[in-house]
Amino acid sequence: MLVTSVTSTVTGTPVSRPRPLPVLDQWLARLHSSSACQPESHPPDDCSLNRWCDVRTNTMAAQEPSPPSSMESNKPGFPKKILGNKLEDKHLCNCCHNILRRPIQAQCGHRFCSYCFNRTVSNGPQKCNACIKEDIFEEPTSILKQGCAFPDNAVRREVESLSADCINENCPWKGTIKEYELEHEGKCEFMIIPCPSCKERIRFGEQERHNERECPERTLNCKYCKEPFHFKNIKAHDEICPKYPMICEGCAKKKIPREKYVDHIKFCSKFRTPCRFHVVGCDMSVEKEKIHDHERAFAYEHLNLLLHYIMGMKVSMEGLQPQGLETAGHKLVELQKSLRELEARVSQLSTTSSGPPVQGAAASSSSSSSGPPGPPASVPLPPPPTLPPTLSVSTSFTPLPSSVGAALELQLHSEKTKVAELGRRCTELEVKSGTFENVVCVLNREVERFTTTMEASNRQHKLDQDKIEALSNKVRQLERTVGLKDLTVAEMEGRLREMAATTFDGVFIWRISDFAKKRQDAIAGRAPAMFSPAFYTSKYGYKMCLRIYLNGDGTGRGTHLSLFFVVMRGLSDALLKWPFNQKVTLMLLDQSNREHIIDAFRPDVTSSSFQRPVSEMNIASGCPLFCPLSKLDGKNSYIRDDTIFIKAIVDLTGL
Repeated sequence: MLVTSVTSTVTGTPVSRPRPLPVLDQWLARLHSSSACQPESHPPDDCSLNRWCDVRTNTMAAQEPSPPSSMESNKPGFPKKILGNKLEDKHLCNCCHNILRRPIQAQCGHRFCSYCFNRTVSNGPQKCNACIKEDIFEEPTSILKQGCAFPDNAVRREVESLSADCINENCPWKGTIKEYELEHEGKCEFMIIPCPSCKERIRFGEQERHNERECPERTLNCKYCKEPFHFKNIKAHDEICPKYPMICEGCAKKKIPREKYVDHIKFCSKFRTPCRFHVVGCDMSVEKEKIHDHERAFAYEHLNLLLHYIMGMKVSMEGLQPQGLETAGHKLVELQKSLRELEARVSQLSTTSSGPPVQGAAASSSSSSSGPPGPPASVPLPPPPTLPPTLSVSTSFTPLPSSVGAALELQLHSEKTKVAELGRRCTELEVKSGTFENVVCVLNREVERFTTTMEASNRQHKLDQDKIEALSNKVRQLERTVGLKDLTVAEMEGRLREMAATTFDGVFIWRISDFAKKRQDAIAGRAPAMFSPAFYTSKYGYKMCLRIYLNGDGTGRGTHLSLFFVVMRGLSDALLKWPFNQKVTLMLLDQSNREHIIDAFRPDVTSSSFQRPVSEMNIASGCPLFCPLSKLDGKNSYIRDDTIFIKAIVDLTGL
């Protein structure tokens, strides 16, 4: 209907409108004036007028009849709790029922937030719920659609001028709704937000500290190998970090990377290694350079261990094989038995061989009597002729056959040889056995003596170990004490440096060196802010410091250098007048003394930044747009030798 009214006005056809649209008339006048500034080669015709009307229709549909910046909103209405005075229904959105943000009035007369209206009609024309609820619904007036509403700037100004309080707990901010939207909404340091990593609910002002120090899911870079890891995995990473510094247990050398530790102990002369006789039972660990001294000093102990080891092997071997002496004894008994049997057979044969000569003599006498007749019996016979002994023996018995005698002689000789050999071997075994028993006795005495010595050495070693453990505990305790002393010394040195830079007259000059590096750290987010040393208005006066953002903060982020004044908790605060109400002047000094950049302000006594501090320091207050960064780029007189100077002057009037 708005477009129809415009078209009718252009063509000269009068059409009544439901209510005047002064903003629309202003835009028409502005559009006519802009068209008049451009040269026209021919007068506009009806087609050009139609095209203009199409453009106007699209403009109204896009909801930009006022300057674009005033209509850019992607949020619903303000929460009701921010109002400091009584809430009225005319200030509420008929969709979200919160305080109107960028109010739009539909043709039915109801008001909506710009965001709520666009969301409602994004899926096509919709019925006005407020009209239905009030029972005044009528078509087409109560149909919400694109192009049927206009910005209600009068209500917007009225809403933006309402007083507001921050809804966040403990936040002292107060102002108007317009100030709340521009300066405080989404920036309140007391606003509770979830941590994007660990989901813990924290205050907005503590987000930086939480991300740097407290978040268990924060990512750190190993200071040794530079590899990233989660804070909760720090111990696991230290166990596998190839660059982690280790301490040699031998030479006590520190800061040896884990990847080079194995190579170090291979050549370290102080590193303790097991004794070479550990395979037979020596459990001592000795430094590499003293291994030979250890072997010389404990030679008897090593021999004792070797003896036990060998005896154990011997027992094991005897358990697997028959005993040699018992086997030899059984064989000797069997051979002696065989020898006695042979001797008995030889004796039997000898007895048998003495019988035939007697029988031969009787046969010869009988054969002589049966021969021719001789003289009578009474006639004595002449004696036999005397023969040599050999002849008489040869004729006294019949000799054995030669083959049987030779066989018996050979068998007897063989058996005697075996018996002699076995006897010799038995003798040698008896000698060796006796020698071995003597050696065993000697070794047993030595073992007993060395066992006694070893027990005494073990007792002494245990005492030494106890002393070493006690000394190690003392050393660790001293190391902890030294570490605490080092921290105390470092803290005292920092305090001395701060005291050297401290002033007590309300005038403080802060020298910031390495400006380029510190600014790059601020741009990268590693160190966005810096604090100056403390200074005082007098020896027992207010304690203060400065806070600077080299890449800007808040509205000045990335474009300005931001400088803030901070009231700190001092020892004499109970004697001072609160709130702090002295004029503060901040300066960026021109090192050519030509044009200093100066900003001054008098504290807002209602602000918590200037009340008596209840923590280490109050919230900083100052100038987020203190100095454009463009002035510090290129050649300038504010930076010399990569150094700038900040000066703060506190007016001491009334103190």
